[in-house]
Amino acid sequence: MHKRLLLLVCCAFLARCGVVKKNTSYSEERRVHVAGGPSEEAAELDEAAPVTKMEEPTAETPVDAVVETALTFTGVRYKYGGTTRKGMDCSGLLYTSFLKNDIALPRTSHMLSEEGKKIKVNKVQKGDLLFFKTRRGRTKINHVGLVVDVEDEEVKFIHSTTSRGVIVSSLREGYWNHAFVKATRLF
Repeated sequence: MHKRLLLLVCCAFLARCGVVKKNTSYSEERRVHVAGGPSEEAAELDEAAPVTKMEEPTAETPVDAVVETALTFTGVRYKYGGTTRKGMDCSGLLYTSFLKNDIALPRTSHMLSEEGKKIKVNKVQKGDLLFFKTRRGRTKINHVGLVVDVEDEEVKFIHSTTSRGVIVSSLREGYWNHAFVKATRLF
């Protein structure tokens, strides 16, 4: 009897692990409205903090601190409008990473693209923002990433994708290189 119960529990667990989510497309533009001020957001972020102990920050500058914070979210699943470890979208990742370092930014990719000073892609450095148009025929920026490293002319950036969640990608990748629109510097 115990073996059957154990087998049943194991099968249920394995079946649940194999669940694949269906990609959903939306015919009209979705909008997110964020209620509350920064103090409420900060409280929500603290509640969603990981259970495991994180390493002590080694940041020397505000840029380093923001990048280190963003990197702690690597692996978090994608959630449209999300700003916690339970799930976040691309602008939510940046919004949260900057807010945890006492820097308030606009919440959407398009609004973020209007902040800072535009720079040439060959001049980007750690902490700069990269903006993309990822939907065919779109005229509005809808994706953003944060530069985490530039080495040998390869620009690596952290962002949240619908398929893989929060990851680090390279601007050399064909998809991102093609969708790239502009870079800005906030600091």
